[in-house]
Amino acid sequence: MTARTMFDKVWSAHEVVAEAVDTPAVLYVDLHLTHEVTTPQAFSMLRAAGLKVRRPDRTLATLDHSTPTRTDQVFGSTPIKLDAAAKQVRQLERNAADFGIELYGLRDARRGIVHVIGPEQGATQPGMTIVCGDSHTSTHGAFGALAFGIGSTEVGHVFATQCLLQRKPKTFAVNVGGRLPACVTAKDLVLAIIGKIGVSGGTGHVLEYRGAAINSLSMEERMTVCNMSIEAGARAGIIAPDETTFAYLSGRPRAPKGKDWDEALKLWRALPSDPGAKFDASVDIDASSLEPMITYGTNPGMVLPVGGAIPASAGNAVFDKALAYMGFRSGEAMLGKPINVVFIGSCTNGRLEDLQAAARILKGRRVAPGVQMLIVPGSQEVKRLAEAEGLADIFKAAGADWRESGCSMCLGMNGDTVAAGAYAVSTSNRNFEGRQGAGARTLLASPYTAAASAVTGRISDPREML
Repeated sequence: MTARTMFDKVWSAHEVVAEAVDTPAVLYVDLHLTHEVTTPQAFSMLRAAGLKVRRPDRTLATLDHSTPTRTDQVFGSTPIKLDAAAKQVRQLERNAADFGIELYGLRDARRGIVHVIGPEQGATQPGMTIVCGDSHTSTHGAFGALAFGIGSTEVGHVFATQCLLQRKPKTFAVNVGGRLPACVTAKDLVLAIIGKIGVSGGTGHVLEYRGAAINSLSMEERMTVCNMSIEAGARAGIIAPDETTFAYLSGRPRAPKGKDWDEALKLWRALPSDPGAKFDASVDIDASSLEPMITYGTNPGMVLPVGGAIPASAGNAVFDKALAYMGFRSGEAMLGKPINVVFIGSCTNGRLEDLQAAARILKGRRVAPGVQMLIVPGSQEVKRLAEAEGLADIFKAAGADWRESGCSMCLGMNGDTVAAGAYAVSTSNRNFEGRQGAGARTLLASPYTAAASAVTGRISDPREML
């Protein structure tokens, strides 16, 4: 029997109709995660066609992208400040009620960023196909699921049919050997991978992250790695489920229980790629050689070690445009550059372990004068746990602004923005022009590097503080 990759196993188990030369495959969807920004058009399509949601039991909704993070707008009497955000919240509340979809509402203790609450609730499981109207759906691949983002029209298709038309991607093995050094995180690892293969290196492929360094990661770290697969151009990212995966899922509200759990484990243990399985492409990374990373341009592939210098342009007009936007020049060192804002949060780095890392830097220290530091948990559950551990007290004592959960400053559509021309060290996933606000300049980094930079007011190496 031919050795198969994990991707091939999941794909074939969900292929309703195989693809042909002229037509894509019909793929069954196990879990459809939804939020307020990419669903209004899809629900309008259903109403216009007189259709129902085919599998509301396989659909879960939350409020995250445009929701405010200020407590008075979530739990107080202050209305949502942005009219567009308030409208989107009301629309999803109405649509969820009309179509029988479970919604984690604005004041629900289970609410949070869609790619945080899916795993947190145990809805994300190995071997599943998972879609969402959001680019970073690849996060769920950390559990051995085939998970990818879709557009608003496709959201409507899944609502109506629980299936999706898809061309089968190729496979790409990302072999990561060694072990990450102290203060070098999963965020640094995935930035280094993107820096090596480029922002289009994974185009048309599903990345399978493999090797000793990947196996040693926690589930939260694995989610960080898979989250940014799309930033390498990949359709999805995936990691084989193992005992770490099973321990994380055990006992979670939506995870299987009793005999169902035992049966699920049998299926999940068979998912990893077979020995000798062939991949269409591969790359090797030595984790032990990596350092804390930071971006310097306007895509995640423009990245270098925090102690490095900005490379030469070599006459690349796109590169030159990016540096001009950032106000940087080739040859300049990144260390010591002044910053204005630090953001810790997002579906990339808004989980409990990320906040614990930031707290290790901030404990007993103060945010530098003139620097705004915003710390936003990825879910209300993360917020509760962080407060129970005393992390929130550390943040507030340091002078950081501690908020309710949400996407927040990752995309600047909810009132949390960076001013034009200001530099923001951010633990989010995209540093495109204007991503965090018109004219904002984003520097992607790990929670360690972000927190260290907040304390000094300049880009800093966290290894000097721990």
